[in-house]
Amino acid sequence: MSVYLEYYKLREAPFNITPDPRFLFLSRRHQEALNHLLFGIRERKGFIQLTGEVGAGKTTVCRKLLEELGPNYKTALILNPFLTASQLLRAVALELGLPLRRTDRLSILNALNEYVLEQANQGNDVVLIFDEAQNLTHELLEQIRLLSNLETHNQKLMQICLIGQPELRDKLADPALRQLRQRITIRYHLGPLSAEETNDYIHSRLALAGANGTPCFDRDAVQRVYLYSGGVPRLINAVCDKTLLAGFVNEQQVLTDELVKLAIEELQGEHA
Repeated sequence: MSVYLEYYKLREAPFNITPDPRFLFLSRRHQEALNHLLFGIRERKGFIQLTGEVGAGKTTVCRKLLEELGPNYKTALILNPFLTASQLLRAVALELGLPLRRTDRLSILNALNEYVLEQANQGNDVVLIFDEAQNLTHELLEQIRLLSNLETHNQKLMQICLIGQPELRDKLADPALRQLRQRITIRYHLGPLSAEETNDYIHSRLALAGANGTPCFDRDAVQRVYLYSGGVPRLINAVCDKTLLAGFVNEQQVLTDELVKLAIEELQGEHA
């Protein structure tokens, strides 16, 4: 538990870097990213691609997506891309809750096919989400493409979301992956927050954590946070958390430019 919570009378730490959907700040870009994912899934577009810089909020949007999808969507979220093709199939099957009697590749594929057809007959959709997809090998991306082959004459039976850093776009530009690239019909790149959105983001998270006017970041403090972070939520969280600690140590309810400067020095290892 953060040492400053009692001092500031906060229920919880407002700037944790864990992807908690409760703290999702829907900037225009985050809302657009979420809308693109929801549209692609609900309209059964097959493949959807979401990219963004490290710390831009992709995983948090993904968690919000899982909350938004109703009971008619059976989802598998794969967070670890460092797998073999067989391990990937097993991970998908386990995420979907399939009992696997045999774990060879062909048996798992057959089980997945049967499951997807069964869900379609019940009016359900199956959604696979691969986070950190820029780390997927060509072999795994080809295996994922083959998973998408299950379809009826008028609709895709499995929706697949590839979520990753900008390197994912470069990887998919490889001519060897053109068959997969051609199947991606929905694409969105999640950019950083603006200066105004950074201000709203900071005060929104403070309010959600229980702040009632204090602590607060003054205008110059917010500006320095923005200049340091470039509007990237993960960096905003890191510097704001350190600033709250500095405010606690210095017994200040109003967080100033000087306190943010101290926090940045601490993060960069410059503060003695």
